[in-house]
Amino acid sequence: MSLLFAELGVEVNVYDPSQENVQKLLERAKNAGLSSKIKDHSGYESICKALGTRKVFIFSVPHGDVGDKTVDGLRPFLEPGDVIVDASNEHWRNTERRQKRLEPDAIHYVGMGVSGGYQSARHGPSMSPSGSDIGLDTVLPFLTKACARDVHGKPCIAKVGPGGSGHYVKMVHNGIEQGMMSTICEVWGIMNKCLGMDYEEVATIFEQWNDRGPLKRNFLVSIGAHICRTRDPKDGSYVLADILDKVVQDVDETEGTGVWTCEEGARLHVPIPTIAAAHLFRVGSADAAKRMAVQRAFGSRTQPGSLQLNGEEKSRFINTLHEATVVSFFLAYIQGLHLIAKASEEQKWNINFRSVMQLWRGGCIIQSDNITDVFDKAYASDTVDTGNLLAHELISHELSSRYSALKDVTLRAMGVDAPVPSLSASLEYYKYMSSTDLPIQFMEAQLDYFGEHMYDLKSETPGKPVTGKHHFEWKPARGIHET
Repeated sequence: MSLLFAELGVEVNVYDPSQENVQKLLERAKNAGLSSKIKDHSGYESICKALGTRKVFIFSVPHGDVGDKTVDGLRPFLEPGDVIVDASNEHWRNTERRQKRLEPDAIHYVGMGVSGGYQSARHGPSMSPSGSDIGLDTVLPFLTKACARDVHGKPCIAKVGPGGSGHYVKMVHNGIEQGMMSTICEVWGIMNKCLGMDYEEVATIFEQWNDRGPLKRNFLVSIGAHICRTRDPKDGSYVLADILDKVVQDVDETEGTGVWTCEEGARLHVPIPTIAAAHLFRVGSADAAKRMAVQRAFGSRTQPGSLQLNGEEKSRFINTLHEATVVSFFLAYIQGLHLIAKASEEQKWNINFRSVMQLWRGGCIIQSDNITDVFDKAYASDTVDTGNLLAHELISHELSSRYSALKDVTLRAMGVDAPVPSLSASLEYYKYMSSTDLPIQFMEAQLDYFGEHMYDLKSETPGKPVTGKHHFEWKPARGIHET
């Protein structure tokens, strides 16, 4: 981001305890003809003196203690009116803790989610800042120059709300991202392993999906095509072919947002199964050696098999895969948005969801123009319930018309042992959230049997999710000598 700001004409002063990082930045600045705009410093005092009054600091560091140490290093040299922008993937509670610590001295701490990876950080990411109005008003004009733009040139930045709401929205963005990434990788696996499609064939399908229809300008589908086609210039082999099937960022804790999203889903009692299944898929994949040992014990019984489809059947099934991908993407979005809505209500953030949709229209990983169009129209309507998007007519139409596709893909994949954790979780979520006759009534009876947890009756109105009014004495509790 230092190079991005310098390219926009901003004089950038930098300090990093790692001289290696500084030298890499200075070399890249030299190659880009930006050396005159970037000045490095030897410490916090030096950089603070260079900035004068009304200083603005931006940092992006690993979450947790590193952020605290950065604030501690700056603190002795800060003055009232200074603004710190934390552009890290930080936990929203850490953001609020630092805000409360600095607020008495009129130092403004802005927690800002930044999406899009290192490529977007260089040419314009999606930004979700939150904090005090004074802090936000100070930095928004400056940040708006650097943020991503949607296809119409509108900036993908907005005041998310007070406190740590900006980092919360970014956290959930990353949870949705995990759900969508798992869906598209499961679909890739079905195409490649079960339909026998080579990388070029899969790339062509992804390009068609990304060119038109409900997945038009979907970032993950777009890069999926590029990944499938990319060859190593040294030997011409496909780069993808040599990549081991494991994701470790959650397990080694370099990435915390997926864990936090799942924790928040549990804490706020919001079902997010597509996201949670994706996260556990990643966690389960991380220890490849352990999986290899299990495979030796089990044999090859759980390796994906062929679907054995003829040309016409294969073509139809690829269309079915497209529809299943769309509905699973929608459900990942819905689950994440329900989580934001519940947190916004709890924390009194008053988040504007149309603004959130604008944040996600460019420069971010979950960008999917047609999907955000549908949600934006729903949020603009008078009938929207932000905590129950499934019931909105625009969204229910998108889902109900594709339910059979999601079911067909899941059943076929399971029939040949293809792993589909997020697709199947999406299917089950759709089923139980749209059902009024769940086997849960049997579980409720069991809970009342051994725990006297009470229950409601079918003859009564459903009401809110609170303890029921009825108990049945299934088996009286008796003492040791009672008969």
